[in-house]
Amino acid sequence: MQYRQIIITTIILLLFAMMGTLMVAYTFEQTRDQIAANERATLLRKLHRLIAPEQHDNVLLEDAVSVRDEALLGSDEPVMVYRARKNGEPVALVIAAIAPDGYSGSIKLLVGINVDGTLSGVRVVTHRETPGLGDAIDEIRSDWIHVFDGKSLQAPDLSRWSVKKDGGDFDQLTGATITPRAVVKAARNALLYYRDHQEALFAPTASD
Repeated sequence: MQYRQIIITTIILLLFAMMGTLMVAYTFEQTRDQIAANERATLLRKLHRLIAPEQHDNVLLEDAVSVRDEALLGSDEPVMVYRARKNGEPVALVIAAIAPDGYSGSIKLLVGINVDGTLSGVRVVTHRETPGLGDAIDEIRSDWIHVFDGKSLQAPDLSRWSVKKDGGDFDQLTGATITPRAVVKAARNALLYYRDHQEALFAPTASD
């Protein structure tokens, strides 16, 4: 009798587990398209913080290529580049670069670069930096990230692309140097990558 009760209980538990799994799978399937649409909309809003909608007439999320350069873009995996054009002419692009040497790990960035090689801006996408210190790189925490607006490899001079503690022109954060150092380096490296690959970055894709 006891053995039979154990079997019945096990079967009931298995049925509940199967029902739970099916419900989760159904919910995921029903919401997958909406989640993807929300993610695209969020990314587009972030891109438009760096390239205003009126600056281009193409679809940024569709005019994109993946590139790879671990030394300059911070990852051995491909990163995305979103290109802005108006009347078919290059206007700007955004590189999804990574600062691999943040204080608490990698910092994912969007680096906006105008066609003339000046920065339209830099924005932090994700990070795990220390609250109250390193997290000031995030635009919602402070204005520090705007120090990159309008900068280029000529202004300041390439040799000055570091934080002031290292002899450069960029402010570090109060109580935090490693985090801004990593972001400054990543922004500089993105500009170097753009300088060396500008023509290829704006080249039409096979589907264009």
